[in-house]
Amino acid sequence: MNANAIREFLRRQPFEPFVIRMSNGETHPVHHPECALVTQRKIIVYYPDDDREVHCGLVQINVVEALQAS
Repeated sequence: MNANAIREFLRRQPFEPFVIRMSNGETHPVHHPECALVTQRKIIVYYPDDDREVHCGLVQINVVEALQAS
């Protein structure tokens, strides 16, 4: 996965929540564009409810896809 592809998800208008699926099986939903920061090598996902962040290496991301509404 490259940084520009993820930035496209973050810039969509209106914003559409998405999920990051990692090669180790972890999933990281992004519900708001301000809860993710993309650098050249990783994405940092912030979880405001838990006041924690997760660093995901771009090379370990399998897919980024729209989050299904429940």
